[in-house]
Amino acid sequence: MGELRKLCALTARNVKCYFKDKFLFFVSLITPMILLLLFVTFLKAVYIDSFKGILALFDFQAESDLLEGLAGSWLLSSVMSVCAVTVAVCSNAVMIQDKIDGSVNDLRIAPVKSTTLQVSYFVSNFLVTLIVMLAVLAVGFVYLAIVGWCIPFTDVLLILADTLCCVLFGTLVANVSESFIKTQGALSALSSLVSGLYGFICGAYMPLSQFSAGARNFICVLPGTYGVGIMRNHFMRSYVDKLGEMGLSSEGQKALMDGFDGNIYVGETQMPLWSMYVILLGTCAILLAVYVLTVVLQNKKLHRTNRKG
Repeated sequence: MGELRKLCALTARNVKCYFKDKFLFFVSLITPMILLLLFVTFLKAVYIDSFKGILALFDFQAESDLLEGLAGSWLLSSVMSVCAVTVAVCSNAVMIQDKIDGSVNDLRIAPVKSTTLQVSYFVSNFLVTLIVMLAVLAVGFVYLAIVGWCIPFTDVLLILADTLCCVLFGTLVANVSESFIKTQGALSALSSLVSGLYGFICGAYMPLSQFSAGARNFICVLPGTYGVGIMRNHFMRSYVDKLGEMGLSSEGQKALMDGFDGNIYVGETQMPLWSMYVILLGTCAILLAVYVLTVVLQNKKLHRTNRKG
């Protein structure tokens, strides 16, 4: 119980340090907001036209508010799945800053285990990222309510569960990759790389159907793609079902889900939803094992250094 109280105290300290830096919090929050704004402002019309093109193949016309909601749900699923990783990388700055200014050495002098200290960074990173992503999700839900809400409560709960899964994945990616970072420049370089590249390699910025077969198969090997897939499925499904109730054929519904990644294919095989969870959470388990191993090795190195000192 003593170590648990210390863990809670250190986690609270890390969270307070993060939110105390208003600029850092603003940057973490503004990144997904800018993405959402750019999608809505510049790309929404493109996706609505694409939806209309698919529906026209089946001689079907949909109401404008339903198309607006469908496009908005696709855009929001992109932002949520990408930013769960990019925000986690940025919000882990407290750990890096403690290394830079030497605060971590002061904390290690205190009667607290090194393992407890490192786990506190992980937990606080998860909590901060989750708070930011829930704020983004709330803004997105307000937008969908304005343009055309069609998501049942059960899917809202599933979207929240998807958010937890994606945030866990992002937190593990951030902590494993940043375990070896000790300078602000390295953190900035990693954040820029992840922010600029991750959305493309997980298929969030463009539907996978727009990629070549080789690129599509490569993207489907990456676990982040399945975080996008589960988000897409639960955001889009109710809108596509609504179109089915209005007369769109099952082939038309499948074409929409296939064309905009509500369904993910590896080669010619459609991946069932449960397998996407297995791949994503299985990757989380592997990353957790790598993180634990990294913590253990770093603690052993620290103990050896202290004994020599």
